Amino acid sequence: MLKSIDIIVPVYNEEKTLEAVIKRLEEAEFCFLEKRIIFVDDASCDNSSKILSKYKNHTVISHEKNLGKGAAVATGIKNASADIVVIQDADLEYNPNDYSRLLPLLINDEADVVYGSRLKDNSCKKSFMFLSLFANKFLTALTNILYGTKLTDMETCYKAFKRECIKDFEIKAKKFEFEPEITAKIVKNKLRLKEVPVSYNARKYKEGKKVGAKDALQAIFTLFYYRFFD
Repeated sequence: MLKSIDIIVPVYNEEKTLEAVIKRLEEAEFCFLEKRIIFVDDASCDNSSKILSKYKNHTVISHEKNLGKGAAVATGIKNASADIVVIQDADLEYNPNDYSRLLPLLINDEADVVYGSRLKDNSCKKSFMFLSLFANKFLTALTNILYGTKLTDMETCYKAFKRECIKDFEIKAKKFEFEPEITAKIVKNKLRLKEVPVSYNARKYKEGKKVGAKDALQAIFTLFYYRFFD
């Protein structure tokens, strides 16, 4: 029986939204699982580290130098010990209450991994920037072609895992190629993967970090690499 959850929050220069995200995470129920929040500070150079230092009741792990989101998530997974592991960005694009849609599939043993899709019911399309939506749809379609999946949102942040199923994965990704890498390994290990719809409130480019052309090319390379060479 699954009783506990670790929430991994990669943080890099998120001083504007970090405290609001912490408040949301503290208030969210996560299906009444015993929860621990693990912040991975990826060498922030704003006030994010100072903000995190105030929250003694949460786990904070700090990188000495900036390694990228993928590396931060990998650090979180290595330090996780709960039955379920989920990922939460340190901005306000995703609502932690939506995890209540993903977790029952794990708790009821209907899946090993659940993705929170922003596009499954098409209601969040208007939140995307045009180029972001195009890139997301292209990368998801490429994933489906290469791996025989039927995903609608491979690039989503909201991913929930049974820790036992992924604890031995060696995550090599440093940046945004984490999403295609973890997806490839989930499929190749024949884990039961399902999607449920979640809400989404996208930041504009001027408001924060966004995946760029180099990241998209790296994601394409990663998908092909794990399909044919790993």
